[in-house]
Amino acid sequence: MDRTQKEEAVKNLKEIFDGAGSVVMAEYSGMTVAEMEDLRAKLREQGANIRVVKNRLAKIAMKGQPFEASGDMLTGPVAIAWAEDMISAPKVAVEFAKDNNAFNVIGGFMGEEVFNTDGIVTLSKLPSREELIGMAAARLIGQASEVAQRLMSPGSALAGAISVIEEKAAA
Repeated sequence: MDRTQKEEAVKNLKEIFDGAGSVVMAEYSGMTVAEMEDLRAKLREQGANIRVVKNRLAKIAMKGQPFEASGDMLTGPVAIAWAEDMISAPKVAVEFAKDNNAFNVIGGFMGEEVFNTDGIVTLSKLPSREELIGMAAARLIGQASEVAQRLMSPGSALAGAISVIEEKAAA
């Protein structure tokens, strides 16, 4: 790589770090090309990406950022997985690491927070954006139906009382 290519790589990494909801760092030593392609496909399905990085260039891209401390994790062959949302990259990476011994999550960051492996595993267990939206919608619908039932109950009680009076008057 010549100097201009390195500068371009650092610029691209800065853009990735700035636009990512979260970034997962993982060792991939010993993975086959087929395994890496499988991981890429799984990440793409969730709107995430993965890239093998040069540690030195990644550390330069992190310089002066709130997550600069995560640069200490960049030793050996490291790949970064990222997505615009905070959950999809950790979720896919942790799930893939369970089935593949050559892929080990070593940490990552989200905003200003730097996480070790346990932090990324915890992050991967959070519900996705779509699941959170579904949960909120279900609660709102439940609340709306409860309000409707409460509004209707005085009217139905009144209708029942009128019906009883009508039956007594007819008898």
